[in-house]
Amino acid sequence: MSFTTRLAASNNLRFQTDSWQPKPRNRMFILGMGFVGQFFSQELKTQGWSVAGTCTSIMKKKKLMDSGFDIYHFDANEPETNVLDVLKHHTHLVVSVPPLVGIGDPMLHHEKLLRSILKGGNLRWLGYLSSTSVYGNYGGEWVDEDCPANPTGELGKSRLAAEEGWLTLGHNLGLSVHVLRLGGIYGPGRSAVDTIIKQDALSKSQRSRVHKQYTSRVHVVDICQALKASICASNSTPREVYNIVDDDPAPREEVFAYARSLIEKKWPGHLKQLPEQDKCSATVKEEDVLDEKRVPMLI
Repeated sequence: MSFTTRLAASNNLRFQTDSWQPKPRNRMFILGMGFVGQFFSQELKTQGWSVAGTCTSIMKKKKLMDSGFDIYHFDANEPETNVLDVLKHHTHLVVSVPPLVGIGDPMLHHEKLLRSILKGGNLRWLGYLSSTSVYGNYGGEWVDEDCPANPTGELGKSRLAAEEGWLTLGHNLGLSVHVLRLGGIYGPGRSAVDTIIKQDALSKSQRSRVHKQYTSRVHVVDICQALKASICASNSTPREVYNIVDDDPAPREEVFAYARSLIEKKWPGHLKQLPEQDKCSATVKEEDVLDEKRVPMLI
């Protein structure tokens, strides 16, 4: 049973996201219009939702506004009251702002201000996008939502603190709250095939995964399905935290080998050599290498 089906089953309802019809009064605000936020926004827009959100780039703001969204240039470290005021007129809120090293979740530093503004508003549902990094190192064993979170790195600890902070804020406001712990995100333009073809240098997070035996992943479409299931299930779900991953955690090397085979099949003989960073021993923190676990799809 998938995450979507289980959420529906908890309310004794058969739920099908393909036939989901939102009510006209639904208004979504997305704090952090990144890869997932933009994908989800497009899907909501086609289904009649009013969607607004924030970004940190003026160029990105213009691009998103040209796509028909209400976008606000926003610094979570120093949130402007006029932007926060907009939130109280929305019915749903997705938080996709990652914590910062040495700071934590920047929005939660202004929790009292945020609570005072949202109190008495229209908001009724809050979804926080977290990460499976909060589980820490389980030595490659399987983990699920009932396993204690024990993050080893600073970012993982900040993630866990942010989860608790947003859950508390949501409860204080009387909202339905869900935390979705995501695996490594992939989708259109963001896959192993894209990485190989682009030949870009590996990012820090990509280098840290080179040596990992297990990496849990999730497609952006599945994240959107989970978000919609969460919205429809509301307070009827048996838990507040869900892992959103596929059911086949695998080494990066194995995934990229398969991606290379797909490229060779489509463009025989045209595959360039992988970047040197992909083959060499990357310099990463020990905690990143040892942070091993297998996160299954919810069944």
